[in-house]
Amino acid sequence: MTYTPDNWVVIKLKGEDPHYRVLAGWSGGYTTGDYWRMNSGITRVEETEHAFMFYGSSGSCYECRKTGYCLRKNNAHVWSGLKAQHGNNVEMMPEDTDWMNTDWIIK
Repeated sequence: MTYTPDNWVVIKLKGEDPHYRVLAGWSGGYTTGDYWRMNSGITRVEETEHAFMFYGSSGSCYECRKTGYCLRKNNAHVWSGLKAQHGNNVEMMPEDTDWMNTDWIIK
């Protein structure tokens, strides 16, 4: 399954099972509300001219536009909850991270 979010960030979860995840958000319209998803854990990434394709351990793909890296109302509350729950064991990766040269397996 491929998901194409309106906005996205990559978070790094540390602790007993360290890994990276895409936290994605979609802005709803008149008949639908905002919503969010978080992938199962990034295993690899590919780059196109306009997007990064993040593949998860469940087999899903998040096609994330390069210009869409940010928190918005649709996913900011999830980030706040993760920070409250995990404290220093969770961090948001900087927008200028070199996604193509990131080691997705945290040792």
